[in-house]
Amino acid sequence: MLWLLYEKEELKKEYRMKYFNDLADFNSDEILGLLELANSLDRHPEPKALNGKVLAPLFFSPSLRTLTSFQAAMTRLGGGTFVVSPEMSIHGLETQMGIVMDGSAAEHIREAVPVIASYADAIGIRAFAEKKDLETDLQDVNYNNLIDLIDKPFINMESAINHPCQNLADWKTLDDFKIPTKNGKFVLSWAYHPNALPLAVPASTLYMASMRGMNVTVLRPEGFELPAEVMKKAKNAAVLSGGTITETSNRYEAMQDAHVIYAKSWISAKHYNDKQMESEARKNLVDWRVKDSWFDNALPSCRFMHCLPVRRGVVVDDSVLDGSKSIVIHEARNRMLAQMAVLYQIMK
Repeated sequence: MLWLLYEKEELKKEYRMKYFNDLADFNSDEILGLLELANSLDRHPEPKALNGKVLAPLFFSPSLRTLTSFQAAMTRLGGGTFVVSPEMSIHGLETQMGIVMDGSAAEHIREAVPVIASYADAIGIRAFAEKKDLETDLQDVNYNNLIDLIDKPFINMESAINHPCQNLADWKTLDDFKIPTKNGKFVLSWAYHPNALPLAVPASTLYMASMRGMNVTVLRPEGFELPAEVMKKAKNAAVLSGGTITETSNRYEAMQDAHVIYAKSWISAKHYNDKQMESEARKNLVDWRVKDSWFDNALPSCRFMHCLPVRRGVVVDDSVLDGSKSIVIHEARNRMLAQMAVLYQIMK
């Protein structure tokens, strides 16, 4: 136990954090340190580590796993949480900057967010993409406007273009199942969904797998290429890690000898600002549903991953999701463990 405490103190000194915003803010050794800490906290709980500390998750977008996994993580470490969302304000909460507040909202985030932050030791922010303007969302303008109002440590609980807590949990999941880094083949596959979903998970998942040093194949239909800025960031990470990135719309080619397929739908960047055209582009792609046959030429040990929630029979067949290849429940539990490490580093 003394060794364990020393180990954690060393990790804490070496990887002390003021915020957790983007995997790109860290090097591989720092990420591995967080994962080591997550495993250590799982094996050797510290129920009083954050005694008296308070986390304030601020949710401008809906959540199930992010909300509950952070609440569980703080409870297991001895801390507390209070959750805030705009609909909780009886006055109505205005989020637009530079607006004349002559409508229904009586309170602005410029006052509300600093006040909420003053009650807590750290704050988490979840603010999805508005999906109105691609450049605005790629630059995470709305999320950055929020963190500019905070003078406390903060955690990105999903923004327009990033989901680092999911990424850290996914990295841990790959490690847990001994998916190799060097020469490990990671297929990030677009999947059909009736709605145009944000870029945050696919963009940051691509970066995670590239940073981990894997050979990543982005499998997507024509017209659903990820934005050039997203690809460039991931390719830069792959150069540093020794990984590779390829793109294809050929499913058989993508799945050849794959170690893992990570399914996720995303909006068409080509039609980002045109909902009707985007809907037209996806309506004939319902066959992009992960089926058992997709694994025919993958490695026998190939795993299926998804961040959840997932639409059964739309994104993936029940036989895959409920079968032995699926590791989505383990992946989801790792959200709590990975976030325990983040909270420990930020708040201990």
